[in-house]
Amino acid sequence: MSLALERPMTLDEFLVWEHGQEMRWEFDGFAPVAMTGGTSEHSAIERNLIFSLTGRLRGKPCQPYTSNLKIGTAGSIRYPDAYVSCTPLGVGTLVVTDPVVIFEVLSPSTASTDIGAKNQEYRDTPSVQRYVMLTQDRRQATVFARSGSDWVGHIVAAGETLDMPEIGISIPMAELYEGVASPSPDADVRG
Repeated sequence: MSLALERPMTLDEFLVWEHGQEMRWEFDGFAPVAMTGGTSEHSAIERNLIFSLTGRLRGKPCQPYTSNLKIGTAGSIRYPDAYVSCTPLGVGTLVVTDPVVIFEVLSPSTASTDIGAKNQEYRDTPSVQRYVMLTQDRRQATVFARSGSDWVGHIVAAGETLDMPEIGISIPMAELYEGVASPSPDADVRG
């Protein structure tokens, strides 16, 4: 849900406005957009992702963050499900401006934004090297990554490994879907 405004809101106006809100809101460059809740599958995939990232990045300069800390990308404010930053964050940081890898777990209500608008924003943010969209209905990810000056997409399927050379780790897809109900490894995970 987006707020109806008489004129587009600026990023600075949004940050001041958001500070007084009880709910979390993203900013699409024009107006606040309410954040919605997720399913048990969404939560389980997000949990597995954070666990996998944290274990592999422990003691390294690149660190994972959850959807509780917002990022600034190409004039927008987003709360991705997870992301990795390779720059130490200062005490009290509220907005991370240089994420390297960003993860979204696709939901029916937000998938078109994640696939379209957010993909463009992340592509247009120089620090972002990889954008990973994990599906809930199949054990697969759609990944966009920089290849020279191109932003190239590909699918990582069940049974494969999600490679992230920019942060020096790989994660088997099966690990990200552990405990998520599914009739078969590459079929629906709605359970």
